[in-house]
Amino acid sequence: MELDIAAKRLAELGNSTRLAIFRHLVKYGPEGCPVGGVQKALSIPGSTLSHHLGRLIAAGLVEQRREGRILYCMPVMSALDEVVNYLTEECCSASCSI
Repeated sequence: MELDIAAKRLAELGNSTRLAIFRHLVKYGPEGCPVGGVQKALSIPGSTLSHHLGRLIAAGLVEQRREGRILYCMPVMSALDEVVNYLTEECCSASCSI
């Protein structure tokens, strides 16, 4: 994983609204949650939710699928795993001297 991708994903999750959305979607797993369900559960206005979902999608953290008139959002757990692995891949491999 490149530094820029990790930084973008972490930055998007660093926003409290986007983090709440992502946490909510994680509860539903790969089946996803309808956008209306996210909006209702988190009490986020539609235009605000659309903005935040767009940012999460652009960062590769959320995907969407349409079933008829219902738009589902799913967390991309592999993207989160990549960020965590990036942060921990060299854990405890260096010493810091003063």
